[in-house]
Amino acid sequence: MVRPVHAPNHPEQRPDTFGPDSRQAWIRLVIALLIGAIGGVGMWAIVVMIPAVQAEFAATRGAVSLAFTLMMFGFGLGGVIAGKITDRFGIVPAMAISIAFLGVANVLAGLSRELWQFVAAYFLIGLGTSATFAPLMAEASHWFERYRGLAVTIVASGNYFAGTMWPPLVNWGMQEIGWRYTHIGIGLVCVGLMTVLVLVLRAQMGDDKVRNHANAPPPRVDLRLSTNTLTVLLSIASISCCVAMAMPQVHIVAYCGDLGYGVARGAEMLSLMMACGIVSRIGSGFLADKIGGIRTLLVGSLAQGFALVFYLFFDSLTSLYLISAMFGLFQGGIVPSYAIIVREAMPASEAATRVGIVIFASVFGMSFGGWVSGVIFDATGSYAAAFANGVAWNALNIGIVLLLLIRSRMNSAKAEPGYAS
Repeated sequence: MVRPVHAPNHPEQRPDTFGPDSRQAWIRLVIALLIGAIGGVGMWAIVVMIPAVQAEFAATRGAVSLAFTLMMFGFGLGGVIAGKITDRFGIVPAMAISIAFLGVANVLAGLSRELWQFVAAYFLIGLGTSATFAPLMAEASHWFERYRGLAVTIVASGNYFAGTMWPPLVNWGMQEIGWRYTHIGIGLVCVGLMTVLVLVLRAQMGDDKVRNHANAPPPRVDLRLSTNTLTVLLSIASISCCVAMAMPQVHIVAYCGDLGYGVARGAEMLSLMMACGIVSRIGSGFLADKIGGIRTLLVGSLAQGFALVFYLFFDSLTSLYLISAMFGLFQGGIVPSYAIIVREAMPASEAATRVGIVIFASVFGMSFGGWVSGVIFDATGSYAAAFANGVAWNALNIGIVLLLLIRSRMNSAKAEPGYAS
């Protein structure tokens, strides 16, 4: 059972001394959310630009989509690298590198003369975007104790806010000045706004900008597993849930087209799914602060599997809108739960690196899930088997989470007074 954690009360602290869950912590959190919402553009701009870039280079849809694939790979790999930098030097240097990559890479994408140059630029964009997710979540977890789960999920919502904010702006830019100048404009906006926000964050953090974890409290949850073993288990669980998650998120638009409802309806369902995901992402933070990260992950995984089963039996237009909203409400808090578990069960000094590794696994799961669902559709001519495949992967995730929950309960019982071994 997760022990309640209360913010420390030290009357002798100087007013300028930072304390977890303080007003200063909330100010940092708002700044981090804004950084994530701006820097998350890399994950969404390419989705809007694919048709225009395809026409410009007279390329196939698959060839242009490779930019998205490499962006996601750069996003996952960069999360591990930026996490290591954050653990060693602090979040500010990691964000500075991220800003540089986003600025340069977007300009290179706008200036590209060959498709391979455009694709390579998006790998760099993925590297730049990465610091705005996993490392920023891990850093925010150090600012809170009582509301740690809520803080992590709020920062993670920056990615969804980016998905809500940027596509209309990118589309407007393409209509007015073309996709090339839009890319250059994105680079300039990211450099300008993110630099200001990171400087404000640096001023807020002061001497805390490189955090010393020597006096950090020990992990709250004892799973009696080595850090590497737990990282592997969380990574497998992350891959499994994201393979399942990818089926509706990647293919709902095409699925609606195949059913005769049109791709516009599918796009509306995807937007509805993402909007509901913001609600569930933040809600899961409240839940994690009450029951812990492992239990929150189990609730989200069970609910996601429940929603996937509905896709197998209902395909009317109204039901698909309802199921997509339900799916968004159920799955939004799953990925941030892994960051919460890392902070509950691993040393604070390794948090950003370990969160980066697990998020990298989730990115692989999303990429693989989107691809394998398409392969299954090509082989069967139907998405039914693809949804069933998602349910099976989700079941694997539930099994791993149950194992972790059982271990946490067993070790908690052994730690209680009066336990006879």
